[in-house]
Amino acid sequence: MAGTESLEEFYQHKQKWMPDNIQKEIGHFNVFRMEDCIGPNPANGHVSYSRRSYYKITMMRGNSICHYADKSIDVSGTTLMFFNSMVPYAWENLTDDRTGFFCIFTEDFFTDKIRGGLNELPMYQLGNSPFYSLNAEQEAYVSGVFTKMMTEIESDYIYKYDLLRNYVTDIIHYALKTKPAETACRYTDAKSRITAVFTELLERQFPIETPSQRFSMRSANDFASQLSVHVNHLNRAIRETTGQTTTDRISERLLSEAKSLLRHTDWNISEIAYSLGFEEPTHFNNFFKKKTTLTPSSFRNV
Repeated sequence: MAGTESLEEFYQHKQKWMPDNIQKEIGHFNVFRMEDCIGPNPANGHVSYSRRSYYKITMMRGNSICHYADKSIDVSGTTLMFFNSMVPYAWENLTDDRTGFFCIFTEDFFTDKIRGGLNELPMYQLGNSPFYSLNAEQEAYVSGVFTKMMTEIESDYIYKYDLLRNYVTDIIHYALKTKPAETACRYTDAKSRITAVFTELLERQFPIETPSQRFSMRSANDFASQLSVHVNHLNRAIRETTGQTTTDRISERLLSEAKSLLRHTDWNISEIAYSLGFEEPTHFNNFFKKKTTLTPSSFRNV
């Protein structure tokens, strides 16, 4: 199971080198042409679904499927995409002719620079779409800004990171003036939207990557509080849109993660139980056996 990809791992996997400024106090920023970083699809069609420890803005031409939180979005044409460090995502490439640009940066690169912080921006907020389809005119503008970034990152201008920060802000505000891609996040009514936001909030807690990580939002009340809705309203929305109870949805996702941890880690049962929010291993055993008829140890040995 893939863990959170750090900046160091990004450079090791994609660039085979480590920049000198990765640990600078100003925060980290870099920009790339996509065609310089594209590799083949993973073997056996396996999709590496994980979080990153950094933010990423991508302008891509070509066809791909982006697995984002609980959704799979068909990305075609020219699309501007915003990814944060909380939502896990993965790419499934459909063609080999993809081109474009992307930049990566850490949150502290924008400390006190954007009102309310990065995660308060609409494209980074829970339940909102991070995908923006670009027409020819919009593509030319965004491509021009990325080209300026590519030029500036190589310069010796003493204030270049201030200028690069302004270029990123320019792209963010340019996107906000357009509409997110309709195919990325479409809700027929308020109940569907609540269900989608609940599902994304649930998904943000996964994957569990270390034994010390803990799944904490385990009840309908936990989610209702986070979403600022009454728990009865949340329960009705989930029931009417999925046919399941809120508790069933949480348990289903918890069981899926438990199976993954049992199959793909060498953690002991107690460590897995704790990471999934169970106070005692026996409680985890009872939960797992009730759902599968097998104990966690039996499932692991199958």
